Amino acid sequence: MALKRGLSGVNRIRGSSGGSRSLIVLLIFFCVFAPLVFFVGRGVYIDSSNDYSNASVKQNLDWRERLAMQSVRSLFSKEVLDVITTSTADLGPLSLDSFKKNNLSASWRGIGVDTSFRNSEQNQTTPDIKSNILNEKRGSTSKDGSHQKVETPAKIHRRQLREKRREMRANELVQHNDDTILKLENAAIERSKSVDSAVLGKYSIWRRENENDNSDSNIRLMRDQVIMARVYTGIAKLKNKNDLLQELQARLKDSQRVLGESTSDADLPRSAHEKLRAMGQVLSKAKMELYDCKLVTGKLRAMLQTADEQVRSLKKQSTFLAQLAAKTIPNPIHCLSMRLTIDYYLLSPEKRKFPRSENRENPNLYHYALFSDNVLAASVVVNSTIMNAKDPSKHVFHLVTDKLNFGAMNMWFLLNPPGKATIHVENVDEFKWLNSSYCPVLRQLESAAMREYYFKADHPSSGSSNLKYRNPKYLSMLNHLRFYLPEVYPKLNKILFLDDDIIVQKDLTPLWEVNLNGKVNGAVETCGESFHRFDKYLNFSNPHIARNFNPNACGWAYGMNMFDLMEWKKRDITGIYHKWQNMNENRTLWKLGTLPPGLITFYGLTHPLNKAWHVLGLGYNPSIDKKDIENAAVVHYNGNMKPWLELAMSKYRPYWTKYIKFDHPYLRRCNLHE
Repeated sequence: MALKRGLSGVNRIRGSSGGSRSLIVLLIFFCVFAPLVFFVGRGVYIDSSNDYSNASVKQNLDWRERLAMQSVRSLFSKEVLDVITTSTADLGPLSLDSFKKNNLSASWRGIGVDTSFRNSEQNQTTPDIKSNILNEKRGSTSKDGSHQKVETPAKIHRRQLREKRREMRANELVQHNDDTILKLENAAIERSKSVDSAVLGKYSIWRRENENDNSDSNIRLMRDQVIMARVYTGIAKLKNKNDLLQELQARLKDSQRVLGESTSDADLPRSAHEKLRAMGQVLSKAKMELYDCKLVTGKLRAMLQTADEQVRSLKKQSTFLAQLAAKTIPNPIHCLSMRLTIDYYLLSPEKRKFPRSENRENPNLYHYALFSDNVLAASVVVNSTIMNAKDPSKHVFHLVTDKLNFGAMNMWFLLNPPGKATIHVENVDEFKWLNSSYCPVLRQLESAAMREYYFKADHPSSGSSNLKYRNPKYLSMLNHLRFYLPEVYPKLNKILFLDDDIIVQKDLTPLWEVNLNGKVNGAVETCGESFHRFDKYLNFSNPHIARNFNPNACGWAYGMNMFDLMEWKKRDITGIYHKWQNMNENRTLWKLGTLPPGLITFYGLTHPLNKAWHVLGLGYNPSIDKKDIENAAVVHYNGNMKPWLELAMSKYRPYWTKYIKFDHPYLRRCNLHE
């Protein structure tokens, strides 16, 4: 019993030890082989998924390649297309290092992709990339022993990004068609022209320019240096840089002394180059110590504003002085008038008469009307007309002047008779019919408002009114007498009106044969430019003017006008003039003068003459064609620069002076010379 129990106990122990051994074996199997089976299965799954992904990506890649090639085939040459086709390989021309360093070309980078996103994406895929590198180095062996390249999700993702970038780039290239490129080229050409025509920084004092020797660059550079020295002088004073301030002031005085009245490099002294160099050194030093963009800009702006105010003030003063000089009589001409007047009143009454007085009212002769208070100017008009006339004996000159110059005008033509032509001199003050009750202008000139306008020095409108119309000549009835020609010469049929600032260069007798076609006034039109039309002279904001006249109607010139006095009387031209002059008592229709009322009075009654009869502008326009002047029958010095004044343009003055004999005793006594 005891033995059986022992055997049974031993058997139980053996059975239990055998069972535990089997459990240990099973445990070892699950711990070692189960993970191995799991990883092998996962690898197989990855391989199969990679194969599927490769197939789909390859299919998508082929479709996108075809689309891109079709889109860009019309834009690029065959060589460029070959490069694009080659670059669609899996690895492409890009290496892994360039991808990691983000050295991709800007044209192949994704538009709108955030840099931080790319960096994080690279950081996330770095372990996969490293493992893929090891796998590519080792290679993977298939069942049949051949090596196959492993495609990872990171590589697929990179390829997809490349394809997207290429597709976007291709679409951009397609959108830039030929029209857009042409527009861009044209715009670039225009910009280049504008840049070429602009001289950028030509006179900058901070750099040297290779200038032409004849370009006067030195004097311009010195002026620039003076401006900058003034700027830094103000800044140095503001910042208490006394040493630099004194140095700048010293150099500034030297430069201003060297500049003086020089207008070109040839006028500069030899020391100019040394002054330029010394000033440049001081300015460089000032720039280093004082340059502040805001301060320099503010100082330059203040200087510009001050200069602008000075220019406006000087321009206004210049206009006033020009008007003053234009309406004054030079001393030599005043001397001539006084000497002639004294000698005239010393003559006996018998010697004061002109010959051929019977021709004064002969309508078959050629009659001229000349109203002037300038003896020398009137003599030039008469002399030039007679010297160019084919038959001087048929020409009759009717001169009207004021009381002050009546004796001088008579004496001059008594001493210097114009050949066989007839001279008749009258005094406007002896026209008793010309009074304030008949003439609106005289009545207006006698009004208190007109006296205040002309004679009150501190008139509030003196700054804004046009100084041209404040000329005292508009106070003289000699200027308005042209509207009373039938009253002055009642027995004449036609008369040629001439201003005293003209010269005659051809025979004027053909003017009496011109058919005026029922018009009253024959004149040369001046509407070649817009400022010679009616809206320049008349106030079209006034309903009376706007209702009766065309603002774009052509103006015409006073100075040489053929008047049909018979037609004048029929149409009552003087009555029309009086009507409009009465309406303009407060100067609301036009400014003072005779041209605006002349335009109104003869509106629709003016016959245009050939422009070769009358050339204007020698008193203000320096660019008149010389051929036009030489071919003109009458040349007019209208404007402020009269030929007898120092203001006259020198190139036009010889046309006038050639009709004056400067060796005449009266002219020599009064110091009149060319």
